Amino acid sequence: MSSLNSQALRQYLLVTGNYWAFTLTDGALRMLVVLHFHQLGYNALSIALLFLFYEFFGVVTNLVGGWLGARIGLNRTMNIGLGLQVIALLMLTLPTEYLSIAWVMAAQAFSGIAKDLNKMSAKSSIKSLVSSDAQGTLYKWIAILTGSKNALKGVGFFMGGLLLNLLGFQGAMWFMLAGLCIVLGCSLILLKKDLGVASTKPKFTEIFSKNRSINILSAARMFLFASRDVWFVVALPVFISKELNWDHWQVGSFMAAWVIAYGFVQSIAPMITGKKSGKTPDGFSALIWASLLCSIPLLIAQGLDSQWILLGGLGIFGAIFAINSSLHSYLIVSYARNEGTSLDVGFYYMANAMGRLVGTILSGAVFQLWGLEACLYISSIMIFLTVLISIALPRHTQLVGY
Repeated sequence: MSSLNSQALRQYLLVTGNYWAFTLTDGALRMLVVLHFHQLGYNALSIALLFLFYEFFGVVTNLVGGWLGARIGLNRTMNIGLGLQVIALLMLTLPTEYLSIAWVMAAQAFSGIAKDLNKMSAKSSIKSLVSSDAQGTLYKWIAILTGSKNALKGVGFFMGGLLLNLLGFQGAMWFMLAGLCIVLGCSLILLKKDLGVASTKPKFTEIFSKNRSINILSAARMFLFASRDVWFVVALPVFISKELNWDHWQVGSFMAAWVIAYGFVQSIAPMITGKKSGKTPDGFSALIWASLLCSIPLLIAQGLDSQWILLGGLGIFGAIFAINSSLHSYLIVSYARNEGTSLDVGFYYMANAMGRLVGTILSGAVFQLWGLEACLYISSIMIFLTVLISIALPRHTQLVGY
């Protein structure tokens, strides 16, 4: 904590607290929608389509949101994100008979915009709170923010399955709505007003990155996250619910445990990838860790007849994927310009959202047509593409004090 002054630390904790609260509702909402609509008889592709606008508007939001954050401030984009999530939850409080596919997709659109405004704002704000010559510190705080967020998203998965059992779908929406309104009120009062505002107002044409390193990293990120979501978003929860006959709370608990462990590994990634040797990671680090991930989905696909091979394999995949994700999250903030950081971060997370969009659609369609095994084969192909792209990432490792 000593690496941040007291004012910067206070803002960091506020940003992280906002991010945590939003992430809890985001994870719970994802699990609630998957399980509730599967229970109502929707097939895997129909459930995937419910998230179509969530992921599509994530692409648009990240592209425009970075520009918006540089112009009006990251505090405002974060608060807009919280407000839009409130609207999304409110829309889903209607009785089940009024929750048409179009209505749920519209609510998910608001939630997708909210999620990516919130994430872009949180990640970008850290750059302005840490000195530019403290790359080790930057990596550490990005890893903590990213890892804790994913751990909380896992708790959200568990909370979603539990709330569905205890309160029902609408009751769960009202419960989360009340909590998020309190968080939004505190954020409006306490968050610094000029956080992340660029000294010169960027033009809209600047939303597309002209930095080669960022473009390469963004392409790698797109395929990396498509490789996860092609089996994780729809195919896996439906498979273990249908084929393994798990109850809602069991599905939610497993997904929660996976994401919590994933988040924990993300938060300690600096210790695994270079802290002991006094080095910060570079493009070669990203290449090595992507290569380690490549064959794991293939091995899992060969063991689908065994519940324990499936669950154990997913655990190994999650740990290595978490390190890949944490490395990428550090590299984008490191590559980003000091003035208007959110523009570069927004472009990068646009690619992230595009990967999630492609992965989500394929998760429902491929699972419905060919099953989970085919989803895992496609996952390996996408990781291989990530490896090929990562070869071009710059290698500029330097000794930095942590």
